[in-house]
Amino acid sequence: MEVKAKRVLVLGLARSGVAAARLLASHGATVTANDAKTEDELVAASAEPATNGATPAGRHAKSELDALREAGVLLSLGGHPESLFEHADLIVMSPGVPADLPALERARARGVEIISEPELAGRFLKGRMIGVTGSNGKTTTTTLVGELMRAAGADVIVGGNIGTPLSSLVDKSHDRTWTVAELSSFQLELIDTLRVHVAVVTNITPDHLDRHGTLENYVRAKHRIFRYQTSEDWAVLNACDPGVTGMVASLGVASRKVYFASKPPAETASVYLRDRQVFARPLDGAGDDVRVIGIDEIPLRGMHNVENVMTAVAATFCTLGGVGQIPALVRAIKTFKGVEHRIEFVADIQGVKFYNDSKATNVDSTIKSLEAFDGNLIVILGGKDKGSDYSVLAPLVESRVKHIILLGAASDKIAAQLEGVRPMIRASSMGEAVRRGVELAAAGDTILLAPACASFDMFDNYEHRGRVFKEEVRKLSAEC
Repeated sequence: MEVKAKRVLVLGLARSGVAAARLLASHGATVTANDAKTEDELVAASAEPATNGATPAGRHAKSELDALREAGVLLSLGGHPESLFEHADLIVMSPGVPADLPALERARARGVEIISEPELAGRFLKGRMIGVTGSNGKTTTTTLVGELMRAAGADVIVGGNIGTPLSSLVDKSHDRTWTVAELSSFQLELIDTLRVHVAVVTNITPDHLDRHGTLENYVRAKHRIFRYQTSEDWAVLNACDPGVTGMVASLGVASRKVYFASKPPAETASVYLRDRQVFARPLDGAGDDVRVIGIDEIPLRGMHNVENVMTAVAATFCTLGGVGQIPALVRAIKTFKGVEHRIEFVADIQGVKFYNDSKATNVDSTIKSLEAFDGNLIVILGGKDKGSDYSVLAPLVESRVKHIILLGAASDKIAAQLEGVRPMIRASSMGEAVRRGVELAAAGDTILLAPACASFDMFDNYEHRGRVFKEEVRKLSAEC
């Protein structure tokens, strides 16, 4: 992509926006980086303490902003001036920026190209890409695919919506590189040329309806991961998910389809579950089916994580051309510890266990989180509503949850939809939620953060929310 001397507007100074601005500036573009926050707000946020020495997304020290200036990037902070949009030749959108800004619509009407950060990165990345999308399981699957590919001896870089912007990985790519990328619906709706050689869809359930408006729009955004595939590429699909099979039936896929299935019938699937064992059949149909691993050998909690393992195995087989190197893949699965904020064990305090599933940002993900435990749960729900129906949680809440602690902007809606199912109390902060949970808990109980909501009402993102939860648990542990 030739960007030299082009006037490029980068909207949003979270991680992906910073990386995009740096990439563009390094290739000679005239870059303006714009954020609704002022510089004081960005710097003040960066001064807040972070768990484990990490800096949550969207938080920038002054040195980082100064580095952008030194690279020749003009910073426009504290709003979205119309003039920025009027003079842009190209606009790169961060996923957190509202897509319905009137200035964006006017720019689009003038013929200005508006793309996502992965689309920008894809025009510079070398090698091939494995893209992972879906409503749930993306981060775990993306991370595990990277681990399996490394175990198979491939040159791999991992990024995207998982936390490392693809634009920051361009210099690490070469002709033999496999880039494994988590791709969100916000990012996919603004791709124009990005070719994903192995496209993975974990599942499709209603999510981000506050942004996309309808489930149909959301599905169409997810489907764009297949848009530039050819018959030489692969689509890895969940045969047991009606959202995925319905999408494929209605919108089609041009690439070669590989299915995984955790339930019968398994005869159409290349990776399937039988008698609590994961099996794989050769992609070319030649040879016998091969046992990969037993459920009890997988170190992650929950059947959804068994599905994530099957998904990652299927995607890796596509890159390897078959079921070779299974022993190396099995070793990688057995040593995989999962990802932060996804049913992450935090502590055991006087017989009460604490788990952080801040990544449960929608109702279906919270269902999977609740299913991973047998019962005796005190669950923290709430955050920014995404147009969800929380009433579908009622059966699992009734059978496995002792108390609900409500936190955040969606508390009233959740309370109304789950009224009478289980006792509910409210908390005004994560610290209060943790302490109220301990007051309600007895030895043998589990306090689970599984919000079913976005985090942006009280936190920068789900990572920030999860780290605050863990910090509050650690404070409590230190007092005991």
